Amino acid sequence: MRRIEIVAIGALFGAVPVIGCFLAGWWISVFFLVPESWIFLYALAGFLVGVLVDVILLKAWIRRAYSMNPLVWMAVYLFYSIGMFGFFMGVPVFNVLLAVPAGSFVGGWLAQSGADSTRMKKAARLVAVFTTSVLALVCVASASVALASPSTPSEIQHMLGLPFLVTPAMVIGIILCGGALMLALQWWLALTSVERAYRCLGARPSPSTSA
Repeated sequence: MRRIEIVAIGALFGAVPVIGCFLAGWWISVFFLVPESWIFLYALAGFLVGVLVDVILLKAWIRRAYSMNPLVWMAVYLFYSIGMFGFFMGVPVFNVLLAVPAGSFVGGWLAQSGADSTRMKKAARLVAVFTTSVLALVCVASASVALASPSTPSEIQHMLGLPFLVTPAMVIGIILCGGALMLALQWWLALTSVERAYRCLGARPSPSTSA
């Protein structure tokens, strides 16, 4: 495994317990109705627990990254998708970017396992299906929130600086067109990321091309 892969996988895996434990500490403080001045201490305690988990387990996770059950990486992807959706307050635009690390990881795994180009293309399609399906669910959730809020048309008008009133029909049109564009971009990014990582990290030629 190359150094760039170690760093990238370490960052992707290592951030999960840190972010997860930080948020867990934060929400535990809210659940138990602790004084407001203590909320930060609970969140900090969660953050430190996440760091401790990384210190103990991260090296082993990195070594086993390419041999892990794909469900583990799918869960990691879902974690980041939910986190991105919440961080940007229900705006799904930035979720599209998650196709890049997902595709790059799969491309690196295929290159290391010596997969041929036929297998690579099949795996790239599976990555595109999965990541685009997750984005579709995120878009549905975002659209539901937007359509349920009566202030959405005025918010769009002010955000884009439009000189005319935005109607509910326009909001639906923006959702449909914007969602379709994001899904298409997600699909392309997933396919491209798998192929680029596969090529850059030293894939073997397929038997058909080497014959």
